[in-house]
Amino acid sequence: MEKVVELKGLLLLKITDLSVETGGKTLLRGVNLSLKPGEVHVIFGPNGSGKSSLLHTIMGLPNYRVISGDIEFMGKSILGLGIAERAKLGIGLAFQRPPVVPGVSLKNLTEVINPADSDMNGFADELNLRPHLDRYLNDGFSGGEMKRSEILQLLLQNPDLVMLDEPESGVDVANVDLLAKVIKKLLQKDMPICKRSRGGILVTHTGNILEEINADRGYVMLDGKIVCSGCPLEIFEHIKKFGFERCYMETGTIKGETA
Repeated sequence: MEKVVELKGLLLLKITDLSVETGGKTLLRGVNLSLKPGEVHVIFGPNGSGKSSLLHTIMGLPNYRVISGDIEFMGKSILGLGIAERAKLGIGLAFQRPPVVPGVSLKNLTEVINPADSDMNGFADELNLRPHLDRYLNDGFSGGEMKRSEILQLLLQNPDLVMLDEPESGVDVANVDLLAKVIKKLLQKDMPICKRSRGGILVTHTGNILEEINADRGYVMLDGKIVCSGCPLEIFEHIKKFGFERCYMETGTIKGETA
């Protein structure tokens, strides 16, 4: 199911001066971010800082109204497209808190996502989800099982842009190790750098998943704005020592340009 994207020098994703509101409340304020094919970017920030809102806006979830700016995917604006159209273009999202869907089994959903994919059982085995295929989606699933189910769906969708919203949140150590192993494959980390075409955006509150997955660039988001950017591991160490606010207050090495 290998898929190669020919972008001919184009960015995979370009976000320009993006401001977003919902219910009269501004969630994102002038966000700028560019992602090349083969890159993985990580976004840090406290709860309520706008990290999930950014991913939801890229995916086109309802109730997120773009006030200004643009989102381009493979060189074309996607602002007028719905969720299904964006998914068909090659954008995929693993939710932080996926919903429970009574009456729809995990197997039913995977067959809708990719009815012709013969790798479904293999992926399910790799994620220890074979016994869950006939269960209603996320009904009674543990936190780790929900996150593994989300990754299974992305594997079958085979998107060009993978967005992961706190994949390690609420997951025990054993599940984090398993998830990290499969996510590496999903992000083409098992391939030579020159052959990677898929891009990834990883949102994390704790940053612990970076011990397993190397990222190319990191950002800190506060109050809906990207306040600093740079090397992900340096930013993570800085956050552990000084907290998120120091990233905004300082003008030191980790601040760099605001992407």
